Amino acid sequence: MIKIYNRVTKDYEVEQVAGERYLNWTYSSPVGMSLLEAFIKKSFFSKAYGWYCDRNFSSKKISKFASEFNIDMSINEKKSNDFGSFNDFFSRKLVHDARPISKESGDFISPGDGRLLAYTNIALNNLIQVKGFTYSLYDLVQDSDTAEKYKDGICMVLRLCPTDYHRFHFIDSGTCSPAFKIQGNYYSVNPAALSKVKNLYCENKREWSIFSSDNFGDILYVEVGATCVGSIIQTYKPGERLNKGDEKGYFKFGGSTVIIFVEKDKIKIDDDIISQTQLGIETKVLMGEKIGSRI
Repeated sequence: MIKIYNRVTKDYEVEQVAGERYLNWTYSSPVGMSLLEAFIKKSFFSKAYGWYCDRNFSSKKISKFASEFNIDMSINEKKSNDFGSFNDFFSRKLVHDARPISKESGDFISPGDGRLLAYTNIALNNLIQVKGFTYSLYDLVQDSDTAEKYKDGICMVLRLCPTDYHRFHFIDSGTCSPAFKIQGNYYSVNPAALSKVKNLYCENKREWSIFSSDNFGDILYVEVGATCVGSIIQTYKPGERLNKGDEKGYFKFGGSTVIIFVEKDKIKIDDDIISQTQLGIETKVLMGEKIGSRI
């Protein structure tokens, strides 16, 4: 059971997990872990499933999936019958006003829909994956100069589960560098996996880039793939002027994660998010929602 904090109701709710039985079996049984290491974590498994999700016949899954997980289909740009494949639905765009974006220049917004953890005064070699497991920013980006910029700064981990809107966006106006691609495995990013696989974020396929924002300094974006995520698609143009809320990219099918690093003394994360993180509980957020403020 995954408990999530709802900022609107100020109460907790239990996350509906797509494929929960399969996930729990895979990451808790000897046979499941053996299959994971030999087969499931490999790129060809996720790419094969991605191929299926790109085909027209996979669209038959959409109606059942949306109904089972209470997905609001009224806010999609496309109507339900217009999706050409399951991946077309999974990477769906929303209508313009579905995700209001704070216009205040000092408001730091969420880059996407998901479940958020936020850590302050981070130690670069001791980033929290889950209780008992840590990882290194040096290993995550494999660039020591880039990592050093974020010493004592802030780390935000936004986990997108398969039922979420899977496009991610820029948190401010500015320009962004090209994305650096790092090949890796395809472990799940569900908490069940994070508590079993050491250095999971550093093991998985990922991409990172530096967003030079107008109001918050240089922001490090790291997009992490996961099981059945065959592709991380960047849709922005490096070096081109960008506006707050503009799309940066999207994931194809599967749960995935966006990790954001902010330099020291640039922002203050909202108190409710920090207090829930200290309890080990993720906070549910939507793209464009204020999650912090400029210092």
